[in-house]
Amino acid sequence: MVVKTRKQNVKDQPPQPNVDDRDRSPFVSPGTGKSRRAGKGTPFNSLLHNKNGLFPGFSFIRSKLGLTPSAFVKLGITLVLAALAGYLHWYHLSRLFENDRHFSHLSGLEKEMAFRTEMGLYYSYFKTIIEAPTFLNGLYLVMNDRLTEYPLVINTLKRFNLYPEVVLASWYRIYTDIMEFFGLPTKMCWSINRGEGMAAVDGCEGMGDPAYFYVTFVFLLNGLMMSLFFIYGTYLSGSRLGGMVTVLCFFFNHGESTRVMWTPPLRESFSYPFLVLQMLLLTHILRKKAMWALAISNLCFMLPWQFAQFVLLTQVASLFASYILGYISPTKMQSLLVTHMITLAVCFVLMFGNSMLLTSFYASSLVSIWTASVCLLVDLSVCSQVMQGLVCVVSTVILKFMLSAVFGASDDAHISSLIKSKFTSYKDFDTMMYTCAAEFDFMEIEANFHVHFLVYHSLQLIAFVVLAMLIMRLKLFLTPHMCIMASLICSKQLFGWIGEKFKLHVMVFGILSIMAMQGAANLQAQWGIMGEFSNLPQEQLLDWIRDNTPPNSVFAGAMPTMASVKLSAGRPIVNHPHYEDAGLRERTKLVYAMYSRKSAEVVKRNLMQMEVDYFVLEDSWCTRRSRPGCSMPEIWDVEDPQNAGKVPLCTLMSRDSRPHFATVFHNNVYKVLKVPKASKELR
Repeated sequence: MVVKTRKQNVKDQPPQPNVDDRDRSPFVSPGTGKSRRAGKGTPFNSLLHNKNGLFPGFSFIRSKLGLTPSAFVKLGITLVLAALAGYLHWYHLSRLFENDRHFSHLSGLEKEMAFRTEMGLYYSYFKTIIEAPTFLNGLYLVMNDRLTEYPLVINTLKRFNLYPEVVLASWYRIYTDIMEFFGLPTKMCWSINRGEGMAAVDGCEGMGDPAYFYVTFVFLLNGLMMSLFFIYGTYLSGSRLGGMVTVLCFFFNHGESTRVMWTPPLRESFSYPFLVLQMLLLTHILRKKAMWALAISNLCFMLPWQFAQFVLLTQVASLFASYILGYISPTKMQSLLVTHMITLAVCFVLMFGNSMLLTSFYASSLVSIWTASVCLLVDLSVCSQVMQGLVCVVSTVILKFMLSAVFGASDDAHISSLIKSKFTSYKDFDTMMYTCAAEFDFMEIEANFHVHFLVYHSLQLIAFVVLAMLIMRLKLFLTPHMCIMASLICSKQLFGWIGEKFKLHVMVFGILSIMAMQGAANLQAQWGIMGEFSNLPQEQLLDWIRDNTPPNSVFAGAMPTMASVKLSAGRPIVNHPHYEDAGLRERTKLVYAMYSRKSAEVVKRNLMQMEVDYFVLEDSWCTRRSRPGCSMPEIWDVEDPQNAGKVPLCTLMSRDSRPHFATVFHNNVYKVLKVPKASKELR
């Protein structure tokens, strides 16, 4: 039981004729002609209409937006409801995260350990910038990083999509400087008695605590995302009830729609809200032009996440399919493609020339589809449609591999191998590292709600279905998009045949009532998750490293543990969880040979060549098996069949590491092996 004691205060469709275009707000139901001209009878609308009324500021804003008084009121109601949805989601995420970890009562080290695997790696750069003497000095350190892939010096801004950490670190420094200037406290610290013979620790909560500041902004951003979902559903269906349907569907399927409440620092936590904004703007652009807004949202989606290019590939493919079917004009299609190209070029510059951007299928598809849209006439015959599609697919593939050869890029080669392994018996070390993880497996067949609808969104939904079926983790895109499409049950254009508005609303509430039965159970299950983070073995390991090894000692081991070693102990590491780089995959393969059946001499020589001083051995990595064929020794048998059948080296080392290594620390989870120094000839 935790006891806390207060310790201290620490400071193209054209507009229809006879319709007033000023009232065509994207957030307002179309309504009837009479209701459009209404608004004179209510005192509030009169005040809004009167330039000298009580609310002249409202009148000015309304005139700038080009809205009638009635439409302005409806827009205000929509925005208030959107803000309420955003607040509820922010609160929901914050409570789930706190309930799961008891985060406010953890020590600084425990909070860092709670950011496991690649989460800890990303957070470590935020920590580097805020602890540096100046912001510019911190930025220099992450752009000239000597700790992550020792002995290499790498630009982590180029490699790891770290702009969210750079922005948050700058905000944190500004916030703490301002609060310090005015002498205002920024956090409250407590002495936490952990019991069970463990020493008391200090736990802090408040925006002055770095980890608290970090996760707060992640949850605020994802609260804003729910506001966008409400607006998106309202815009797509033409009804605020449609926005409510989208929000409720998201909450009812919350565990299938997001995992931000369990994994705040992941790239999707920062990137996905901007995809929602981008798709909303794209929907608007299919009616009106706002390319600059699309470009900005594209950029904000691409910069934080290396996977964004694959999602945008499905979007461009869906748009192209809509184009060859005749639903998008050639001019608008070309404008969209040019906007994507400009965004990609800007992202390439801001990522310091990251070659994966230019050698991706996304980049190749933009060039191929743009060429097709310029050179080929739009013919609505089936033959022409099929030919245009085939030409673009073939040219995209050819161009992608040509660019990869020109740039000598192989960082995304594992993606092709991963897709190949899904449909054939192909296996290698890298693909099995992915496919043995449940989140990269095929999606399980589950009951979910289904709707039928419009052309682009339907095609985009199909693309998300394919992604989710191939990689279960990508339900992140499928389930929320289904929530958006569910708003269409409120569309008068699609379901006006039901009859008057009352009947349509009865149908909608009936559907929501049925969904609420399982949805309420899902929410109750989430709210029932109560826990408290604790990882004493890793805490002992990190304390030992900080107290007993020189600051320049080099470590190797399992990727998740190495992220914690870099974050909390500040020691150089040779491998880490960001597996998208070809060179890093080779390094990790050499390190993971400890869990193969190779000889100790071979593994020791590899570690000495990488200048490793200590290897962190974990017995669980030697014995853990997610399913048949997926233990580390079995994965190695695919790459190293000549040694199959031998006792794994990790088993031998856990018994006795001599004479090749010396055991310098061990507990019930970790064993630290000291690696002999390599001779100059060996290096």
